[in-house]
Amino acid sequence: MKNGYSPTVSGVWKDFEKGLAFNVQTGFSDTVQTNENFFIGKQWEGVLSNGLPTPVFNFLKRVVLFTVAGITSSCVKMQASAMPDDGGSLDMGEVTDTVNHEFERLFEENKLLMLMRELLRNTAVDGDGCTYTYWDPDAPSGQFCSGAVVTEVIENSRVFFGNTSDRRVERQPYILIMSREMTDDVRARAKKNGCADLEMVKSDTDERKPDQNNAQDELTTVLLKLWRDSDTGTIWCYECTKNAEIRKAWDTGLTRYPITWLNWDYVQDSYHGQAMVTGLIPNQIFINKLYAMSMISLMTTAYPKIVYDKTRVSKWDNRVGAAIPVQGGDVNSVARIIDPAQISPQIAQFIQMAKEDTLSALGATSVALGDARPDNTSAIIALQKAAAVPNELTRQNLYQNLEDLGRIYIDFMGEYYGTRRLDTAGTVKQSTRPVGNLQSPFFNFDVLKTINLSLKLDVGASSYWSEIAAMQTLDNLLMRGKIDLIDYLERVPDGYIIKKQELLDKLESAKAGAAQPGMTAPFGMGNTAGAMVQPAMSRPGMPTIGAQAEQLQQLLQRPPTAPGLR
Repeated sequence: MKNGYSPTVSGVWKDFEKGLAFNVQTGFSDTVQTNENFFIGKQWEGVLSNGLPTPVFNFLKRVVLFTVAGITSSCVKMQASAMPDDGGSLDMGEVTDTVNHEFERLFEENKLLMLMRELLRNTAVDGDGCTYTYWDPDAPSGQFCSGAVVTEVIENSRVFFGNTSDRRVERQPYILIMSREMTDDVRARAKKNGCADLEMVKSDTDERKPDQNNAQDELTTVLLKLWRDSDTGTIWCYECTKNAEIRKAWDTGLTRYPITWLNWDYVQDSYHGQAMVTGLIPNQIFINKLYAMSMISLMTTAYPKIVYDKTRVSKWDNRVGAAIPVQGGDVNSVARIIDPAQISPQIAQFIQMAKEDTLSALGATSVALGDARPDNTSAIIALQKAAAVPNELTRQNLYQNLEDLGRIYIDFMGEYYGTRRLDTAGTVKQSTRPVGNLQSPFFNFDVLKTINLSLKLDVGASSYWSEIAAMQTLDNLLMRGKIDLIDYLERVPDGYIIKKQELLDKLESAKAGAAQPGMTAPFGMGNTAGAMVQPAMSRPGMPTIGAQAEQLQQLLQRPPTAPGLR
């Protein structure tokens, strides 16, 4: 470390306690625990019912899951493009194709669509969502060297910012990540990293829950501190427990924090956000209490009661068909039935109105939830789009979070990938690059450190991006003779044509042979002047454009082999 900062075990633990104190002071810890309980259905936690009914009508879970599913239902795809006047002599088209293909692979391997749902669920319930990306050197990569980029979702209660008044990740002086791991695993990792005093790695309790009996003989709190070195400009890391150092400080080589942070709703001067569930808990409590009081009323007064003259009937017999003896007098004055009390219908109406108003304020109307009758399709579609408007800000924040994740991926590619073999069956066009004494389809990812790439997230519901629409446009261009077959194949998305690269190689070889004197350009390749070859009607023996397109359509109808994230 060039700037002289040297972390210590006691100093990192002190920063951890400072973060815990901030969470307790702001009520964050209690809020998260309450929100989680209400979301999973433990809505009478800590309430003394004294034998009274404790009903739970958990509409919170439905509206949260509906909102999360609605926001994450769009197809997303990361696209990198070259900045103007960047790259020098590099083939920027080939660089961006390589990066985009790697985006698809990383999105698929890390199950990004599932991570998006988990991230947004945590954001809606707890107030914040966080992803952490790291390099796993032992993960298989399918290359001559192992290692892979791994992304996971972690709870906001495990992340502590150095500047608690700023939610921007890149502005933080340091970030702490806390985890609870098996003690034996921690000791094994410490031994591998050269820890001198392994006996200091001990089991402890979870400091986030001091009031709970959470002592574990097999779990240890591990802290990972990340900070930016002022001289190198890169991210450094240090790992320790309460009493022992697990790994000495090391330079990751990354220029960005490998963390993305998402708030459901911003809170001024705090890196923690406001959860959607927090504002709905009073409504949930009110509805549960109304149901509980209604149940008590029904249990005590809903059934008819019998009043009888005890001087004439010593004991009432409720058996069906049993005879009741009466001593003298008129039997009509012996007993009578008291009608049950009636519950005001306004209670049920108010319960329903409270639920509907709460759901409507969140965009979860009856139309959006699918509870309305589909009498008018156009009107229902319009109402569903209008219902999604309240969540549009959260949707855009999520997309920005994914773009930040894409920049982190580029950072990891440039630092850890090195020279890797390309997947010639994918979108990357096969080429020969000098790698040592080899001439083979390899790409040196180190060039990503010297160039700037802009990222754009293509979203199905926002920009109407669709591979189906793109394929229809390509089909029409080919059938009308506006593009040749090579242009068509180069623009077909991955997985639609099996062994697409082999087809491209054969067509390019045929085109190169046709360019020689005395050779005729094959159909679909174009002539040497760049104009399209005349259709088959003027060239006997050659297939028509429609026939050729029909053959391609038969190939396109095969199931995709590498669908990726759609």
